[in-house]
Amino acid sequence: MAKQIQTAISPTRAEDYSEWYQQVVKVSELAERSPVRGCMVIKPWGYSLWENIQRELDDLFKETGVKNAYFPLFIPLSFLEKEAEHVEGFAKECAVVTHHRLEKNSQGRLIPAGELTEPLVVRPTSETIIGDSFSKWVSSYRDLPLLINQWCNVVRWEMRTRIFLRTSEFLWQEGHTVHSTAEEAIARTRLMLDIYAQLAEEYLALPVIRGRKTASERFPGAVDTLCIEAMMQDCKALQAGTSHFLGQNFAKASQIKFQNAQESEEYAWTTSWGASTRLIGGIIMAHGDDDGIILPPRVASSHVVLLPIFRKEEERQTVMEYTRRLAKELRASYYHHSRIRVDIDERDIGGARGWDWIKKGIPIRVEIGPRDIAENSVFMARRDMGHKEKRSLKREQFVKELPGILDEIQQNLYERAVKFREENTRSDRKTKDFYAYFTPVNSEKPEIHGGFALSHWCGSADCETKIKEELQVTIRCIPFDSVSKGKNCICCGNPGTERVVFAKAY
Repeated sequence: MAKQIQTAISPTRAEDYSEWYQQVVKVSELAERSPVRGCMVIKPWGYSLWENIQRELDDLFKETGVKNAYFPLFIPLSFLEKEAEHVEGFAKECAVVTHHRLEKNSQGRLIPAGELTEPLVVRPTSETIIGDSFSKWVSSYRDLPLLINQWCNVVRWEMRTRIFLRTSEFLWQEGHTVHSTAEEAIARTRLMLDIYAQLAEEYLALPVIRGRKTASERFPGAVDTLCIEAMMQDCKALQAGTSHFLGQNFAKASQIKFQNAQESEEYAWTTSWGASTRLIGGIIMAHGDDDGIILPPRVASSHVVLLPIFRKEEERQTVMEYTRRLAKELRASYYHHSRIRVDIDERDIGGARGWDWIKKGIPIRVEIGPRDIAENSVFMARRDMGHKEKRSLKREQFVKELPGILDEIQQNLYERAVKFREENTRSDRKTKDFYAYFTPVNSEKPEIHGGFALSHWCGSADCETKIKEELQVTIRCIPFDSVSKGKNCICCGNPGTERVVFAKAY
């Protein structure tokens, strides 16, 4: 009889991937459901992870000249109505404020009162409200380019929610820029996508495919939408960032005009781009195992946890003094331009203490006991290795080598994710093979199948819709290096115009 392998998470990924994800969020202490339907409470361990992602991304933005600002949470309904395609795309997800106070009725219950003259939409995205400000800030070509970002929350009234991946309220950044030429706006759209790809690959250890969306998948009102797509461990795609070339559509709706060098007035060209707390869901699903989340060191909530161990009360002071000195030394060191983040766990809960940190995904666990102190050493374990794999290092060696060890973990996570994507990507040319690839073999686990299919498409919306309806598979993106010489559409058999990435997605 096969020996049962102990895991911290039940069920495992193979048993029930969806429930495994929910359990990881819970036991890793990242977030929990709130009393408000579809919303989440992000706990300190999860929020510090978001803060680190935010800090790195914010620095990357600012290196390109972007400045932060803040705009209202409430958007007049009339603003959304100015851009027809935009309002149609978000209409079903909008939360609307219609009253401005509460009054008690005859039964003593609070009821809305004071109806607003114009309803206010709770921000689903900010193109229209920011466009109103931009129309006042821009008057001459000398005011351009205007490069603005805001960190905020948005509300999209989702019917089916899952923490981090799809919630009614979530945190994100949204960038908005104004340019004097289409060429400049297009270049900015691509630049911001490249920054998202840099964040994903260099910081989150997520390999991504860069490309553009089909017309049906574009942001409402955009001329072109660029995206990065990552593969999760259930072989589904996760959209990890988008950048939109808006043309002059929103400029015309908001009257963003400028006087050019020839002193004639023209409409500006705009872009918008965003990434959200969905990235935390991507980290869980790309790197997590059956013991919990594994955090990429460059954005980890903390890098190292020190676990002092003593059996006798008289050993406590010696062990704690050694532990605190080591923590101070580590915190004075740097890893990837940031101070090393260190936690000390003094709880007296036996073996459960180590398991707690394994589940939370901290990159390095260090045990310190009287014997280690006598030998001036530490006992170290890496989260990217088995929980029983530990080794002893001299204290000075550990302090010196820690940044390199963290980088090894970072690179290891990235290489694992690349290997997994390669093993689950194929190029189907025959329709029957394509359909078989996305058809569940095991009816009890319909979510575990398929992957990325690099197949050719004729450019027809009919073929795109047919595949989506029959297989729940969408074109995730048209890669920038897409080619289609002499190949036929995977759906209709007509000559293909591009090779695209088909996948099921979150």
